[in-house]
Amino acid sequence: MRPSILFPLFAPVTRLAGVGPRIGELIARAAGEKIVDLLWHLPSGIVDRRHSPAVGEAKPGEIATLTVKVHTHEPPPARAPRRLPYRIICGDDTGFITLIFFSAKGDYLLKQFPVGEIRVVSGRVDEYQGGKQMPHPDHVGTLEQKAALAIVEPVYRLTEGLTPRVMRKAVTGAVALAPDLPEWADPHLVAQRKWPSWRLALGAAHAPQSAADLAPETEARLRLAYDELLAGQIALRLVRSQQK
Repeated sequence: MRPSILFPLFAPVTRLAGVGPRIGELIARAAGEKIVDLLWHLPSGIVDRRHSPAVGEAKPGEIATLTVKVHTHEPPPARAPRRLPYRIICGDDTGFITLIFFSAKGDYLLKQFPVGEIRVVSGRVDEYQGGKQMPHPDHVGTLEQKAALAIVEPVYRLTEGLTPRVMRKAVTGAVALAPDLPEWADPHLVAQRKWPSWRLALGAAHAPQSAADLAPETEARLRLAYDELLAGQIALRLVRSQQK
């Protein structure tokens, strides 16, 4: 019989904030139907957004979080082909960068990037015709929001139609529901291996700060693997005892 403390984890993913039936179906396809499935859907990579150079020092091909001033908007002509982008010229004291948006709504971009205002953008820097550009920034914020943008983001396996932002939010919500469970592992083994608790291991596994944190040999992932193995052995014993 499942302990009541675990009931919230076995609810459908649609119980999470912002996850409706359509998003729930996509998450189920990528990870599973229940909230607990998101706990085991561990990151497969990271995006490090802590690199925050001046515009002039940003190199093509790298992920950068830039603080820029919005200079001008260059929307495509009214009857131009849809393949022509909407351009926003931004910069700082060291240079300029063009933000590129395809199939964008001008009114929305004018509100998001007011001329003369400071914005923080994070994404991949490209080079085009000798100038720097950032196609469809992954994140946009104000200067006050920079600390929340210049972080290391976990990367999760997705499915078609499911965006990284939505998956990260769902996983964060699932991890927040994970309870502090009584320690069930041998205390000597836990001390010897320097393992964190199950709850702390879960949080660490979903918050990698470097590529090394993704390795299966990390303390957090080893702890979770041990708990999974132990749970499987206990479940097998319970089944066998009921068959006698």
